[in-house]
Amino acid sequence: MANFKTMLEATVTKYENRIAFTLKNRSGEYRDITYREYYDEIRAVAISMLRRGMAGRRIAIAANNSYAWTLAYLATQLTGGISIPLDKGLKFAELEFSLERAEADFLFFDKAHKAMAEDVLANGKAGLSGIVSLDGCAEDGICSMIMEGLIDININGSAELDEIEIDDNTPAVLLFTSGTTSLAKIVMLSQHNIVTNAMNTAEVEDIRETDTNIAFLPYHHIFGSTGQWVCLCSGSRTVYCDGLKYIQKNLQEYGVSVFIGVPLIIESMYKKVLRTAEKSGKLGKLMFARKLSNLLLRFGIDLRRQLFKSVHGAFGGNLRMCIIGGAAGDAECIKGFADFGITALQGYGLTETSPVLAAERVTHIRPGSVGVINKGVELRIDAPDENGIGEIVTRSDSVMLGYYKNQEATDEVIIDGWFHTGDLGYIDEDGFVFITGRKKNVIVLKNGKKVFPEELEALLAPLTYARESVILGVPEPDDDRDLVVTLKMVYDPDAFSGMTFDEIYAKVKEDVESINETTPRYKRIQRIVLTDREMIKTSTGKVKRYLEAQELIKEREHKNG
Repeated sequence: MANFKTMLEATVTKYENRIAFTLKNRSGEYRDITYREYYDEIRAVAISMLRRGMAGRRIAIAANNSYAWTLAYLATQLTGGISIPLDKGLKFAELEFSLERAEADFLFFDKAHKAMAEDVLANGKAGLSGIVSLDGCAEDGICSMIMEGLIDININGSAELDEIEIDDNTPAVLLFTSGTTSLAKIVMLSQHNIVTNAMNTAEVEDIRETDTNIAFLPYHHIFGSTGQWVCLCSGSRTVYCDGLKYIQKNLQEYGVSVFIGVPLIIESMYKKVLRTAEKSGKLGKLMFARKLSNLLLRFGIDLRRQLFKSVHGAFGGNLRMCIIGGAAGDAECIKGFADFGITALQGYGLTETSPVLAAERVTHIRPGSVGVINKGVELRIDAPDENGIGEIVTRSDSVMLGYYKNQEATDEVIIDGWFHTGDLGYIDEDGFVFITGRKKNVIVLKNGKKVFPEELEALLAPLTYARESVILGVPEPDDDRDLVVTLKMVYDPDAFSGMTFDEIYAKVKEDVESINETTPRYKRIQRIVLTDREMIKTSTGKVKRYLEAQELIKEREHKNG
């Protein structure tokens, strides 16, 4: 499968009359779209783009996840253009600067971005040729009228579209890496990069044509969009979430069976189950049921669906698998889901690798690992230490073409054909990949000892009152080299009802000291910062550690000033 066209044609041939999407309009009416109808509408958008001089151009998309988003992206690919998915949370200046950096020709937007899109066009700084609304589909569910007349009702021009030759190995997608807009690199991916990764992943993961996937993870993130293509390659159905606070309702409404998300969301779902049981006085009963269930499983008796019927009901009753990516998942959360009868699989990859490098499969699960190396991927550990830990490097057809207009940065990470991920880890004797931390996150103490924040954060994960926990190396005021292992925690106020802040702090400190007793002295958490305010994060839920550390330094200077 060399490109999106061949991928779509093969998928439509195999699943032609199956439901690809179920959409809901503002009136609450549903519309099922078959794979054949989906491909026809992609082609309709592509032909309309041809007629309007958009073929082969750079098409930016600033919008929430939607069916229309996928049409715009894939139609751009069929016309040989370049898709530029942008973070839906960008502010005006960031949006304008991103469009300028990526040299976008057109901007497709939804109603949430309408005012900004119009202002960007009027301002002229980004150099856009035009803007296009994606909201026709959201208004009435009739996608032949999508994009405010972009598509003609009676489309002719298939021959012209089919004559376009796609170069599979030239830039097809420009993606901004995480970080502030001015510092973010722009990753260049080809159609071959992305399609190869999606097809290889679909071959080994247990996503079925009978599954319903909820497209929750943002499409502008490579894990979100590639996850969508994997689901399409598998013949499954996709639905959309009405918003974070409606996710439980949507799981029930659509009978969702597969959920692809980042650890923050999955762990929040798990902790909510525990908190609900605790508040109702049934936590002990739940824990006993888990032990009983695990005992029965040893004898081949699986009663998890019956024993945990209320848990499954809270998730809609059909959820069978969660796929976690974007960051390391919590081992207790993953085991908890498994105990309830819901398989939670971890994966690992980067934007630069389209993204999947390794992933767990139903038949290949090992606690603490991110699974086995994905099909078509070479992966090894560079310069391992005495424990076998070193930088993860890789090469495959999914590795990026490079960073856009940044050859120096490209040469820093692609060396002799191997992409250097910046992640530290090891591979065990059975081929399971373990991530121990990020090179840039490692806290190097003054005595030369190294502390891996992710290791300590895993120990903190079982604290159900912690919404977020991050370990930072904060320098002493008089010595930048002397780093203090510091915990910043966002706690759940509801978990400490009636307690003063001092009492909350004392409880957290007591629990942290218990954890400290299990670690070497140099790894112990020395300072604790508590807050009920959300941390600074990327759109996919990753905490921006550097900015959080800078905030703590500023707060300390303000107090001392």
